[in-house]
Amino acid sequence: MTGEAAAAAHYPPLRLHIDGEWLAAGHRRTHTVVNPATGAPLGELPLADESDLDRALDAAERGFRTWRQAEPNQRAVVLHGAARLLRERSEQVARIATLEEGKTLGEARLELGAAAGLLDFYAGEAVRIYGRVLMRKPGLRTLVVKEPIGPVAAFAPWNFPIHNPVRKLAAPIATGCSVILKPAEETPASALAVLEALLDAGLPRGVAQIVFGVPDEVSRHLLASPAIRKLSFTGSTVVGRELMRRCADTVKKTTLELGGHAPVVVFDDCDFDRTVETLVTTKFRNAGQVCVSPTRFYVQQGIYERFVKALAARSREIRVADGLVQAAEMGPLANPRRPATVEAMVQQATSDGARVLAGGQRIGGAGYFFEPTVLADVPVTTRAMNEEPFGPLIMARPFNSFDEAVEQANRLPYGLAAFAFTENGRQANRIADAIEAGMVGVNTARVAAPDAPFQGVKQSGHGSEDGIEGIEACLVTKTIHQA
Repeated sequence: MTGEAAAAAHYPPLRLHIDGEWLAAGHRRTHTVVNPATGAPLGELPLADESDLDRALDAAERGFRTWRQAEPNQRAVVLHGAARLLRERSEQVARIATLEEGKTLGEARLELGAAAGLLDFYAGEAVRIYGRVLMRKPGLRTLVVKEPIGPVAAFAPWNFPIHNPVRKLAAPIATGCSVILKPAEETPASALAVLEALLDAGLPRGVAQIVFGVPDEVSRHLLASPAIRKLSFTGSTVVGRELMRRCADTVKKTTLELGGHAPVVVFDDCDFDRTVETLVTTKFRNAGQVCVSPTRFYVQQGIYERFVKALAARSREIRVADGLVQAAEMGPLANPRRPATVEAMVQQATSDGARVLAGGQRIGGAGYFFEPTVLADVPVTTRAMNEEPFGPLIMARPFNSFDEAVEQANRLPYGLAAFAFTENGRQANRIADAIEAGMVGVNTARVAAPDAPFQGVKQSGHGSEDGIEGIEACLVTKTIHQA
């Protein structure tokens, strides 16, 4: 059996899940899912038609009426059970994620662990949804209670094919909502594995549906329905704006995690070696296809040349290969659009005067591989400094003053994540306060945790996932005055 045939043999059948039923392609249109490391097909994904979406909406309404009545402990048992099953199935699910998204198997395992941790966190929060009683004169009282908002339409991208579906499902399920989830068509089997774990853990019929389809068709149909009470979307700012417009017609609540373009401010008093290692390993995680990936590097003038050369030297050591290869440190990009975009950005930046210190080229052969790339002296006007590359591309510029660094970090309309490295405590406080971002990492590249809110500001979106804020996003407040 060839390597491609072996990969396909380990890839599960692809289906929709609506109203407790698994639906194969049948008469439906299909989408070919491809292994980005080889370009070979993995399977045919059925795409929902209008009748499928209507059935999903009807099931979500009925599922909500049932699930909102479930005791919080019952919801917690399901979420804990799904976390346990994902851990038991870790190798199988991680392999699926690597096959269809391209990230290394080690990264896929870590992603699965984070997803299971989020399920466990929301299992705990399911039994801690509180209200309050306002004191009045005897015989009178006012109750403030929290209730599930209702059926949620959720749209998840391809870059974290296990964790993103868990993010979209866990909080609504914890609060008593139902969900129609449309994961990315590039990475369907990972999302289906997450749903299987929830169903095997006891999630009732109709509480969660998974549909795939032409994104514009699916979003128009679901968001036009009054049955949907909330939108949860992770993706580009351009698409997020359009979905907000569609939600306005029926005044739906929205949680949007949109595009980023994370700045990194490196001061001359940083821990030099640790900062280089942290930033290189973080930048090339998932081939740079991470919404919070450090991208625009502003390095203080006194250490600039030494720092960018160290970045380049370390970047050239990154081992690029099929994510299933044990020695791989970076896999392919997820689809043919990504290397083409990164290549065009590098070419424009160099024509505008940027220096290529490492990489800068596609890697030949099968698959969608691109070299870990470091550019220095990148003009602020070039495309890659203004549009998120979403690939293995570091762009660096020097700065002289604190105010200059802040101005450059805040220059764009995006504000998802930002990073700063300094050993001066006062300076760390100042830069953390000054940067406009939903999440700031100071001397760390970690900006996500199950119990901490994950969100952007400005055109990087609004609302939060993760943390207790993720629970609040799926609830509405009711005030009851009793006499």
